[in-house]
Amino acid sequence: MSYDGFAIDKYLDANAVNAQLDKLKSGAVYGVLPDALAQYENEYFEKKCPRSKADISEAKKIIPGGVQHNLAFNYPFPIVITKADGAKLYDIDGNEYYDLLQAGGPTVLGSNPQVIREKVIDLLNTCGPSTGLFHEYEYKLAKKISDLVPSVEMFRMLGSGTEADMVASRIARLKTGNKNILKMGGAYHGWSDMLAYGIRIPGTKGLQSRGIPSYAFSHTDEFFPGDLDDLEKKLRKNRLTGGTAAVFVEPVGPESGTWPVTKEFIQGTVELAHKYGALVVFDEVVTGFRIGLSGAQGYFGVDPDLTVFGKVIAGGYPGAGGIGGHRDCMQHLGAGLDSSGKKVKKALCGGTMAATPISCCAGYYTLEEIEKTNACEKAGRMGDRLTEGIKASAERHGLPFVVFNQGSICHVDTVGTMHYAIDWSKPWQIPNILKETSRRQKEMEHIGAAYMAEGIITLAGSRLYTSAAYTEEMIDDVIARFDKVFDKCGRLDK
Repeated sequence: MSYDGFAIDKYLDANAVNAQLDKLKSGAVYGVLPDALAQYENEYFEKKCPRSKADISEAKKIIPGGVQHNLAFNYPFPIVITKADGAKLYDIDGNEYYDLLQAGGPTVLGSNPQVIREKVIDLLNTCGPSTGLFHEYEYKLAKKISDLVPSVEMFRMLGSGTEADMVASRIARLKTGNKNILKMGGAYHGWSDMLAYGIRIPGTKGLQSRGIPSYAFSHTDEFFPGDLDDLEKKLRKNRLTGGTAAVFVEPVGPESGTWPVTKEFIQGTVELAHKYGALVVFDEVVTGFRIGLSGAQGYFGVDPDLTVFGKVIAGGYPGAGGIGGHRDCMQHLGAGLDSSGKKVKKALCGGTMAATPISCCAGYYTLEEIEKTNACEKAGRMGDRLTEGIKASAERHGLPFVVFNQGSICHVDTVGTMHYAIDWSKPWQIPNILKETSRRQKEMEHIGAAYMAEGIITLAGSRLYTSAAYTEEMIDDVIARFDKVFDKCGRLDK
């Protein structure tokens, strides 16, 4: 195998995977059989997780839903984690888990690596977590990112990926003079009013964005993933209403590649966006420094105008977002004149707790360690081994599950929930689609609970992230645990 420094040895056949996912969603539903699920609930969660259950019950009295982050919502109740170390997590009841959630994807080195922790502790013993003033690590981190990612000539630290996506749209409007934003249907670019559109599955528009007035989306639209004709149709349409300022892309496909796209589609998206005078914004919150040190853009060989980064650039510590890009775009985050002497309009951008010493220190040494240890490639090898093993297990058990990966981003799709799409030319189908995706979502939650009872923590029971902390022996143990769950699965809608 030849990874050449990236997490991906051979890019998947996106069209073939999507055909399998289409077949999965149109077929019978398979998952954990009811008796097995009840046994997991009684024998594991009730008997082995009593303190988690008690703590969450108490937390619900003061915290809506009992937890502060959506990733923590798990069936039948959230687990209280008290220790993170490498490839393992430990809960308040003393149970041990393999960590395939990886905080939603950013911890490429594994959780809480000692080499980073020691640097952070040293900083806390001297400067402290935040001063509100400049610290040398702000420059060190920005320079490191600029050195690693060719398209990033300048970089600005922010508090989250959501903030970075918000700022990207403002920069794009100032740079191009255009109004509209296009995003890939089903992709997630944070939860700001304007970009929380077409999330979860393509075609949802504002259906999943409760609490946001419809007028907030007056300059936002989505295009179908993998469909360059649809993208160009939307770009032409926008010419009549103020032009397109930016095209936002998750480079391996919506929801971290849950709906995979081809290399040709990504390259074509960049070409079309520029043809119509729009900036290209790569949302690399997950793929940045996971697919490779130069991001997914380096792997695909494209040059986006702006790149959004997430939690990895703070090493999993708070202050976990940022935006980088071409100098002529990024200059809109600073006052002054451009290279021709023309005054530059400054985009509104805040964030008192962005670029704190602790976040920049952790981020800088995290990227140093990823580079030094070739962590992206190692995590990718583990992702390949995991995917091959789970796929073989599903086939042995006669389960129609679709298992694939983009390096260390792995997918075990059991019900095809995320592969539905809404066609607004057939509005009578929408209620049934929403009902069916909700039904299948519950089965994803159930199998996720079964994984957890077998000592595996995943993202929503369908997405897995490997890290450089894994060994082949660990991966083989994880595969054996998936095999135990699959042995308790069968057809549910007989």
